Amino acid sequence: MNSAQYHEEVALGKAYDGRLMKRLLRYVRPFVWMVVVATALLLVSSSLRVSMAFLTQIGIDDYIQTGDAAGLGRIALAFLAVIFVILLASYGQQFLMQLLGQRVLHTIRMELYAKLQRLHLRFFDRNPVGRLVTRVTNDVNALNETFSSGVVAIIGDVVTLILIVAALLYYNWQLALITFLVLPALLVVSLVFKIKVRRAYRDVRTRLARTNAFTQEHISGMTVTQLFNQEQRTGQKFDEINSSLRQAHHRQIYYYAVFFPVVEVIGAVSLGLLLYYGGVRIYEGTLTFGGLVAFIQLVEQFYRPIRDLSEKYNILQNSMAASERIFDLLDTEPAIVDPPAPKRIEQFKGRIEFDHVHFAYNDEDWVLKDVTFTVEPGERVAIVGSTGAGKSSLVSLLFRFYDYQKGAIRLDGVRISDMRVRELRSHLGLVLQDVFLFSGDFAGNVRLRDDTIGDDQIRQALSRVGFDRFLKGLPDDLHTEVRERGSTLSTGQKQLLSFARALAYDPNILILDEATSSVDTETELLIQKALEELLKGRTSIVIAHRLSTIENADKIVVLHHGRVREIGTHTELLNKRGVYHTLYQMQYSRMPYEATRTARTP
Repeated sequence: MNSAQYHEEVALGKAYDGRLMKRLLRYVRPFVWMVVVATALLLVSSSLRVSMAFLTQIGIDDYIQTGDAAGLGRIALAFLAVIFVILLASYGQQFLMQLLGQRVLHTIRMELYAKLQRLHLRFFDRNPVGRLVTRVTNDVNALNETFSSGVVAIIGDVVTLILIVAALLYYNWQLALITFLVLPALLVVSLVFKIKVRRAYRDVRTRLARTNAFTQEHISGMTVTQLFNQEQRTGQKFDEINSSLRQAHHRQIYYYAVFFPVVEVIGAVSLGLLLYYGGVRIYEGTLTFGGLVAFIQLVEQFYRPIRDLSEKYNILQNSMAASERIFDLLDTEPAIVDPPAPKRIEQFKGRIEFDHVHFAYNDEDWVLKDVTFTVEPGERVAIVGSTGAGKSSLVSLLFRFYDYQKGAIRLDGVRISDMRVRELRSHLGLVLQDVFLFSGDFAGNVRLRDDTIGDDQIRQALSRVGFDRFLKGLPDDLHTEVRERGSTLSTGQKQLLSFARALAYDPNILILDEATSSVDTETELLIQKALEELLKGRTSIVIAHRLSTIENADKIVVLHHGRVREIGTHTELLNKRGVYHTLYQMQYSRMPYEATRTARTP
C-alpha cells in the first residue's frame, strides 16, 4: 500500500441512502419530542409567511387605495403580530434542532471512541491516526447540520412550496403558469449543480483526510524531521497537499457562486414576465394592484425554498458520506474478542507456556515458527535475539494484542484465548522501551485514571524506582504538569515513570520489553536496583538487547529468525558457543572472551 492509498478516503455513495438515514434516525428516537415540536413550529412559521401575502393584498386594495388609514393601521398591527409569531416559532425551532444535533453528536462520538478502544492493534496498523481523528471530529460535525437544519428544514421547505403553489393557483392560475414556465430551466441548472458539487465535495473530503493524516504523522515525527533537516522538503510536500485541498474548496465555492446567481436570474426573468402580464391584466381590470403585489411576494417566497433545498442537498451529501464512514468504523468487528464461555483461573500461580506457536502478521509470512518454552511460577526468564527475531511479537501474543495462527499459549494451564481479555491483562504488567505519557500530572500518569490507586501508593512506587529525587524542588510535587508525550522529561525519566506504573498496579506477571535499552548508566543502576525488588517472587519475562541486564536470569531463551534455538542459563549458553555466545561476543568484542567471561560470569 503506497502513501496515497494509505491516506485515501473511501468513495462516496449516494446523496441519499435510506439505509444510512434509518441508522441515523435511531439516534434521534430518545429525542423524538424535539423533532415533533420543531416540525410543528416550522409548519406554523411556513403558513404564516404565506399568509403575509394575503395581508399585503388586503392592505393595498382595501385600505391604501380607499384611503382608510384606520384599517391600514389594523393591517399593519396584524402584519407585525404575524412577524413576531414567526420570529418566536423560528427561534424555538432552531433552538430545539441545534440542541438535538449536539445531543446526537455527543452520543455518536462516545460510540466511536468506545469502538476505537475495543479495536485490535492490527486495525491501527492499517489506518493512519489522522484518518481516525477525522472520523471522530470532522465527520461527526458534518452530521450536525443534518439534524439541526437538514431533515426538519427539508420538511418545512416542501410544505412551504406546496402552500405557495396552492396560493399562486388560488390567486391567478394564468400568472401561476407563467411563473412555472421557468421551472424546466431551473430543474436543468439544479441537476448540473448536483453533479458538479458532488464531485467537488468528494475531492474536498479526500484531500481533507489526506491533510489531517499528513499533519498528524509529521507533527508526531517532528524530532526526526528536524534532526535530518527535512523541514523544507516536508513543507513543500505539505504545500502540495494543502494547495490541492484549497483548489478543491475553490471548485466547490465556484459551483455555489454560479448556481445561486443563475437561480436569481431565472427568478428575475420570471418576475419580468409577471410584471408585464400582470400590468396588462391590471389595465384590463381583471387584476387588482394589491393582487399583483401579493402574487409577486409569493413568487419571491417560491424561490427561497428552492434555493434552500439545493443547500440541503449538499447537507445530505455531506452527512451521507460522513455517516457511511462513521458506520463503517462502528461496524468494524474487533479481531480480539472474549470467548462465548470464558474460563477463569481460580488460584493464580503464574505459569506461562508457549506450545508450538506460529504467528504471522500477514498471511503465512511467519514471524514466529514453532516456538515452545515454559516460564515457571516465580521464574525470571530472559528472551534475547537479534533485531527482527520475534521477541516483541511474543509479548504482543501474550497480551492478545494479536492472535497466533497455530499452537497454543497457556496461563496456568488455561489457553489465553479461552479467557476474558480484561481478566488476562489484569494479571500482566508491561514496561516498554518507548514510553507513552499523557498530558496531565505525574500522579495521573502513574494512576492512569484508576482511582483505587491513592497518592501514597504512587509516592511509594516513585520512590522505589528512584524517581522521587526528580520531584524534589518541584512546586506541585506529584501534581506537577506533564506536557504532551512527556516532552519535558528525559528518556530515562519516562522509563522510570513506566516502572512506577507497574509497581503501582502490582501485576502477577511482569514483562519488560527493552525497558533499559535507552537509559544512561546512572539511571540504569537505579532501575536495576528497583527491578531486583520488583521481580522478587514474581513471574517475569525480560526482553533485552543488552545482555548485561539479564545475566542473572533463571533461564535465557534465544530466538533466531523466529525460532527458539537455545535455552539455558547465562553460563550454560556461553559454554555451548552457539547463537548466544555469538551475540555476547559481538557486544563485548573489545574485551578478550576469557576476560569478559571472568568479569561478567557469576
